[in-house]
Amino acid sequence: MRIMGVNGKYSIGIVLTFVLLAAVMLYIFPVINRIKGIQGITSSSFFFSRLAIWFVLLTVFLYSFFIEKNPFLLKEERKYSLSFYVKAVICLYLICAVGGAFLNALIQLLIQEKTSGKLLQLTSVFKNNYFLIIFTCFTAGAVEEFLMRGYIQPRIENIYNSPLLGILVSAILFGILHSPYGTIGQVVVPFFIGVVFAMFYRLYSNIKIIIICHFMIDFVSLMIMNFLDIKHLSAF
Repeated sequence: MRIMGVNGKYSIGIVLTFVLLAAVMLYIFPVINRIKGIQGITSSSFFFSRLAIWFVLLTVFLYSFFIEKNPFLLKEERKYSLSFYVKAVICLYLICAVGGAFLNALIQLLIQEKTSGKLLQLTSVFKNNYFLIIFTCFTAGAVEEFLMRGYIQPRIENIYNSPLLGILVSAILFGILHSPYGTIGQVVVPFFIGVVFAMFYRLYSNIKIIIICHFMIDFVSLMIMNFLDIKHLSAF
């Protein structure tokens, strides 16, 4: 019996990651609502949906440990000074915020796209629920970056020996996973952010910085939505 090579295991792991994340994004709320006998999205159902995303991360981690028999993070983490962390997070945040705002404005100019109905529905779910806001932002920052940048990106790079392909594929998948929000902007902006984060990770090999920045992007967006009820956000 032919033993699968490491690249084959990487390929299966990448497909597994995307399929599990897509399944959670598309089907977790109907499953939770059916179990709990409720309709729509509530704070409790949203909380359990975030727990499901953590379960995906655990599953992929166990796959890398037991099946691939390689570290979850193929790229060794580099250490930097506190000042570098601060400057990197600020620069990344500004690039993503300004770039995201520009792309949203361009989309509005070209097709006058309406605000995501699902995003508007979540305004009541997050209203003054600071625990859910923080937990949601931490989940998005940690899980999505560990999976997209930490897991998928270097494995694509190793399989095809192409850093560019690793950056593009991880960013494309990141954008597609935001498509359930139902708007072009909610795919294009995450794709742009995914490219920025992937390039940074390729250059500086530090997952913690992009996790912090991802958290800040989502946290600021949700706090704006919570306090000012702004319907058009540059990133979520």
